[in-house]
Amino acid sequence: MAADTTTLTTDCLFARTRVQVCDALRSVVPGLPEEVVQRVDLTPTRDPSHGDMATNAAMLAAKPARRKPADIAAELVAKLSELPEIAKAEAAGPGFVNLTLRPEVLQGVAVSVLKAGERYGRSTMGQGTRVNVEYVSANPTGPMHVGHCRGAVVGDALANLLEAAGSPVTREYYINDAGTQVVALTWATYWRYLQAIGTEISADDFSPLTPNGLQYQGEYLIPVADSIAEKHGRALADAEGGPADPSVWFETVRREALTQMMAAIREDLEALGISHEVFASEAETLASGRVDAAIAKLDSKGLLYEGVLEPPKGKMPEDWEARPQTLFRSTEFGDDQDRALRKSDGTNTYFANDIGYHAQKAENADVLIDVLGADHGGYVSRMRAAISALTDGKTGFEVVMCQIVRVVKNGEPVKMSKRAGTFVTLRDLLDEVGRDAVRFTMLTRKADAQMEFDLDAVVAQTRDNPVFYVQYAHARCRSVLRSAETMFGAESVTPEALCSADLTNLSSDVELAVLRRLAAFPRSVEAAATAREPHRIATYCIDLASDFHALWNRGREDTTLRFLHENDRATSLAKLALVSAIAGTLRCALTILGVVPVEEMR
Repeated sequence: MAADTTTLTTDCLFARTRVQVCDALRSVVPGLPEEVVQRVDLTPTRDPSHGDMATNAAMLAAKPARRKPADIAAELVAKLSELPEIAKAEAAGPGFVNLTLRPEVLQGVAVSVLKAGERYGRSTMGQGTRVNVEYVSANPTGPMHVGHCRGAVVGDALANLLEAAGSPVTREYYINDAGTQVVALTWATYWRYLQAIGTEISADDFSPLTPNGLQYQGEYLIPVADSIAEKHGRALADAEGGPADPSVWFETVRREALTQMMAAIREDLEALGISHEVFASEAETLASGRVDAAIAKLDSKGLLYEGVLEPPKGKMPEDWEARPQTLFRSTEFGDDQDRALRKSDGTNTYFANDIGYHAQKAENADVLIDVLGADHGGYVSRMRAAISALTDGKTGFEVVMCQIVRVVKNGEPVKMSKRAGTFVTLRDLLDEVGRDAVRFTMLTRKADAQMEFDLDAVVAQTRDNPVFYVQYAHARCRSVLRSAETMFGAESVTPEALCSADLTNLSSDVELAVLRRLAAFPRSVEAAATAREPHRIATYCIDLASDFHALWNRGREDTTLRFLHENDRATSLAKLALVSAIAGTLRCALTILGVVPVEEMR
């Protein structure tokens, strides 16, 4: 979404200064197309010696203005130097303009943070755009394992991030309670049920009785089967306690197995700090006729035909046939080939069912975002095509891909196999390292980048552990503020009271570095929301913690940088305003990540 140069979407020093840059650019290049102005960016400089901010305005304007970037940059420098907030403006490189702000402007950032409180960094950028984020959607065939965890955390943090950026968000879980995996679960649970009522039947003996073999043999189904046996006794078996006809037991076992597995999943999600507003049932979607309605709508638009697809190269999908099928003209909407919706026997493909479900979601959303595993790459273009066709392009469709997580303990990989029942469950992970460590660590890298989750490293109290590093920064801030309450009185160090402190003492290079970082937080929220990358907020937390720890360590050598000066109340209050602003910003950022900031380290 292009930034608005006239209406600020967030109380951000970068946003306010960008408006001034855009106004200056319009003055320097009269008649410049507004779409060019909208692309102007203002970014933090990587090197403080180059100023506080840099803009690409001159380079963007050069081509449409038919002028050299350097010439436009020179005029921008002259124009921006006149502003009272700017200490220095200078051209750099091929046409960048670097800006150095006056110290009082940066010092005012601390006051902005304190006044905003928990709202700091919040934005109206989303303009009320309704977003549906579907995440987790794990098959209810077993407990949640660590393989589900990354998508769960990424999806939840993304939902929080989009809300912070001004979008109403619906968090949705799609229950795959239809299809072959549910049949397999039902038969596996029935096998455990027979054992629960005292029937001796091995996996090898039971497997031939099932449609596709005994697929789920993990012990996690034993308590499920025990509860079914306690409720129904031997009524679901034959007279000798052996397998009865499926008409006797299948629906009962299916329903109760799904109910219990979903209850366990919800419990695990709650332990991870995740709650969904909507749990959508695949079975209910199919029964509702929504799939057929979506197919009929595509047909009414002339987007279906009978045909035979070319055999795919490589792995053969389940829905490919060498016979005529009902095909969707998805290539008209950017897909690389048309897609089958109905097989030659008239039954729907998995893709057709997914279309029906997404059409259901699109009824109450402007943008659909699916958080999926990296193995779903081929899914994106076809579903985007279907949603575009069904909604006449009014509803957007996006996918956030999550790469697999490699779990390591004692330097060795932890192997997982759901069907063998030897996987690391989400609960195991939470019990081992705690919720906040799991959530923060899962967000330290971009979702589509592979990551290693070292069970030993995430609990280590070292600088190399980002979870500890960030939490320690917040705990240190809170410790300083508690000491200040004892020294000056609690009423003197509230955020409201500190807003009136004289901040001119915040003038050292390390203090100004922290203020620059605080100023960048609202910009970071908007950028992360636009890119759908919540890991940027975790990175921001690490950077802010690093700046704070650097300030703390400098204070050991330079007493003027220490936060508390018993005999200098005015200086102390200025330093405390900065400390309180740091703690407040960390809380705002950690809240987006779903991590609880600690008050003290134990």
